Amino acid sequence: MSGHNKWSTIKQKKGKNDAARAKVFTKIGRELIVAIKTGGSADPNVNSKLRDTIAKAKAANVPNDNIERIIKKAVNEGDSTNYEAVTYEGYGPCGIAVIVEALTDNRNRTAGEVRHYFDKFGGNMGAQGCVGFMFSRKGVLVIEREDLEKDEDAVMTDALEVGASDFEADADVFTIYTEPEDFSAVRDALEKLGYSFVSAEVEMVPDTYTKIEDEDAAVKMQKMLDMFEDNDDIQNVWHNWEEA
Repeated sequence: MSGHNKWSTIKQKKGKNDAARAKVFTKIGRELIVAIKTGGSADPNVNSKLRDTIAKAKAANVPNDNIERIIKKAVNEGDSTNYEAVTYEGYGPCGIAVIVEALTDNRNRTAGEVRHYFDKFGGNMGAQGCVGFMFSRKGVLVIEREDLEKDEDAVMTDALEVGASDFEADADVFTIYTEPEDFSAVRDALEKLGYSFVSAEVEMVPDTYTKIEDEDAAVKMQKMLDMFEDNDDIQNVWHNWEEA
């Protein structure tokens, strides 16, 4: 998901067809279930992980009814499936660094599928830590400029005053960065100031980006990312491809 042109990536995701959006809803639903299990509560006021996942769901346009239904089902019926969080690392075409985060009930199945996707499109799955050092974990909040009454200076001031660590602006969006431990507090404070987000989650942000000059390699990279995204076990894919 993460790339140098993050806004274009967000627009691509939001513009996908109903089947693709339904898959996004399914993945976030799995995250909601895991957040309730690990956090020990279905109350977002006391379960910060659940609160963060709900914010991510809303930014992804998951309807409130869907969110409430998943939470009620998790509480009333429970879910006997035990999902395990697993992270895979590797390289895509032209040495693009890739981190794949999964929630799986079958580690062997998911590892085999992830390895297959890397191999199929000219990459290779590596050992744990082989590319992780190229990324930093940060809270990332993206605000669309359109229809926002405040100007860049006002948004930056608001963000920094509530604890953000960095701020970027481009033609379409403002991107606010936080330390991972400050993410929830900064997001909640900005929401109270009237801001809404087109993306809100803790991400693996690359320290540097790499271009793919070869057109065929770029096509393979995109196909590999599409395969990852189409897999229900895979929740997030972070990479340092500087997309055109």
